Amino acid sequence: MSIFGSMKTAVSGMNAQANRLSTVSDNIANVNTSGYKAVSTAFSSLVLPSGAGNYNSGGVSTTVRQAVSAQGDISYTTSGYDLAISGDGFFIVEGADGVPVLTRAGDFTKDDSGNLVNSAGFTLMGYPWGASAPAVVVNGFDGLVPINVLGDQKLEAVPTANGTWNGNLKPGAKIVTVPANLPSANQASVTSDTQKYSMVTYDKLGSKVMYDIYYTRVPDPATGTTQWEMAVYRNADKATTGTSSFPYSSGPVNTTTIQFNDKGQMTVPAAPSTTNIVDPKTGLTIKMTLDLSQVGDNFSGSGNVDGQGANSPVDITIDSDGVVYSKYDDGSTKPVFQIPLANVPSPDLLTLMSGNVYSANGKSGVTVTGFPQTSGFGKIQSGALEGSNVDLAGELTEMIESQRSYTANSKVFQTGSDLMDVLVNLKR
Repeated sequence: MSIFGSMKTAVSGMNAQANRLSTVSDNIANVNTSGYKAVSTAFSSLVLPSGAGNYNSGGVSTTVRQAVSAQGDISYTTSGYDLAISGDGFFIVEGADGVPVLTRAGDFTKDDSGNLVNSAGFTLMGYPWGASAPAVVVNGFDGLVPINVLGDQKLEAVPTANGTWNGNLKPGAKIVTVPANLPSANQASVTSDTQKYSMVTYDKLGSKVMYDIYYTRVPDPATGTTQWEMAVYRNADKATTGTSSFPYSSGPVNTTTIQFNDKGQMTVPAAPSTTNIVDPKTGLTIKMTLDLSQVGDNFSGSGNVDGQGANSPVDITIDSDGVVYSKYDDGSTKPVFQIPLANVPSPDLLTLMSGNVYSANGKSGVTVTGFPQTSGFGKIQSGALEGSNVDLAGELTEMIESQRSYTANSKVFQTGSDLMDVLVNLKR
């Protein structure tokens, strides 16, 4: 054993503890950094060949490990742009260099262009929503664009072309036998035995067009039983005086006869069946699918149509599947983006970069992309942030241990130096 060897061993020990203190200081400094993952120092011994009566001290080496796969605590915020991942996966973000990287830091806010950018300046990326839901590119980042909360300042109007109407007609409703009392006659003598519903659609300019739908139980001259008459009017043409909407200033835009079997199932037209509402005044032709029944003792009705009014986006909402909905000033919503998540087989071996982001390497494995809550990916929580997974009490303990170990190694070095002084002074 040489004195120089023991001094070098002490130096390696001090360097190792200095590395340990560096990871501790990083963890403590980032204890409040959103999505930060703790780093730690692992020690391994360096052994030199030694004889039976002669020991050569080696040293110690360190390896920095990351706890990237450990979930941090999730806390809720007041901003809907803040996003947290509960489970596996990373957000795909892009820096000023245009290179996609991974992060768990979801403290996003909109910049002057409307893009969602986190506190480190990285832009959140996603897939645009076209005519249908986007498809994810599982082995790359192709097709990703910045998530923008502003979108088009004015949405192009989409006229209504299709709709559905579901409901139940009361079997015990009073039968109307006087033709003049039927809605299709468009006279003021329509009685209260008729059931009325209304439905909103959109014309080519995006303006709302409301239609009134009337159901009346009438005799069926062919079978001697009963059937129903459905009459549809443009609401804007209703009467402005009197106690009834009749007479309308123009005739019905649709009249359909509906029949049911003894089980209350619609047979004429056969359910589900399509009838067209043709309105020459608004230029709308709506393909309306009917699916009605005649059971129980109550009327019910509900409908849905496509189309979109022309109105401006005011905000966005993000659901747990990563779908970004644009919210418009009339209260309607429309999907505009879907946020994907990415992961690697060994997240703890990712390369850590400035800005609390990671890049894949040969040790971490190939990046795989998917949507939240599919293929093992976690879910996205809007209005929440994942905190650092640093255990502050543990880090303070590590700091004290490292300080004492560093001091002990320095004492070994100092002792070796004193022994060297003794050897040098033997000549004096």
